[in-house]
Amino acid sequence: MTLGPLMIDLEGPSMTAAEREMLRHPLVGGVILFTRNYADPEQLSALVADIHATRSPRLIVAVDQEGGRVQRFRTGFSALPPPRRIGHEYDANPKAGLELARSMGWLMAAELRARGVDLSFAPCVDIDYGMSFITDRAFHGDPDVVGALTTAYAHGMRDAGMPATAKHFPGHGAVVADSHLTLPVDRRELADMAGDLTPYRRLIANGLPAVMVAHILFPAVDDAPSSLSVRWIRDVLRGEMHFQGVVFTDDLSMGGAAAAFGDVVTRATRALSAGCDMLPVCNQRAAVLELLHRLRVQPEPASGLRLVRLHGRGEWSPEDLKNRPEWPRAQEWLQRCAAAPALRLDSGR
Repeated sequence: MTLGPLMIDLEGPSMTAAEREMLRHPLVGGVILFTRNYADPEQLSALVADIHATRSPRLIVAVDQEGGRVQRFRTGFSALPPPRRIGHEYDANPKAGLELARSMGWLMAAELRARGVDLSFAPCVDIDYGMSFITDRAFHGDPDVVGALTTAYAHGMRDAGMPATAKHFPGHGAVVADSHLTLPVDRRELADMAGDLTPYRRLIANGLPAVMVAHILFPAVDDAPSSLSVRWIRDVLRGEMHFQGVVFTDDLSMGGAAAAFGDVVTRATRALSAGCDMLPVCNQRAAVLELLHRLRVQPEPASGLRLVRLHGRGEWSPEDLKNRPEWPRAQEWLQRCAAAPALRLDSGR
């Protein structure tokens, strides 16, 4: 059985019989975990092992563990700084900022891999234009700095055996509206978005494994939101930018997606036709069940091959983690990040 295009969620810290049956459905390829699925590190290890045991090839287990205000697992895990803090360190000392970015990418990924989690949806590569709800999830306001820091962060993740997922393509930094609630509109021309695409170009040149596409409408580029857009995904991302990895949509149950085009089956069909490989559908069990019953998918062998490459690598154990040479330096950085940065810039530029 190959991995299907749907990534679904669970209701609690262990699987129910009904959920186990859903995970065996051929349309399912992954599971995304939230705070409600977490009690402690040992419970997480058991849950992930249970998920992995349901299928072969095993399902991809993912989480949002960026640091700062977006960190689903906290007790028993390091308190990761927000990406903006890494940007402040770069402003004070570029070399130190790059080292911090790589160290935090490694630490985030290593702690998750020690519990079996395959993937964290990180890093966030949005540019801080001082207007978006993204705020301190953005590393910086300078596209070249964002490119440098996120590439270092992705390299740290790779060192820990985890593939990076850059988000939110093509850029969430220049819109005020929150795509969790509604469909943002960005009226810039494609030529005016060179800065937003700069970090992606650098990451792609360094072998970026995955991208998450935002629910944003760019009417000067296409009449469909980027997550459902052939123009953005097949033409720009894969064609012009030569990206060969996995394309995720952002959560298809978000307000930005629901405000777009049709019911969840219509949206999923359009996203897959536009070139997406995997579609997270979260916090709406009725929508998941509808997709499992009604979505019709023509298998794409290339997509299946891309998806299996997202499995985490290496056999990490919690006991070995603190014996790794990267661990003490990461702890030093955490202590430094807990203090005020040497330089503060309001916009991160």
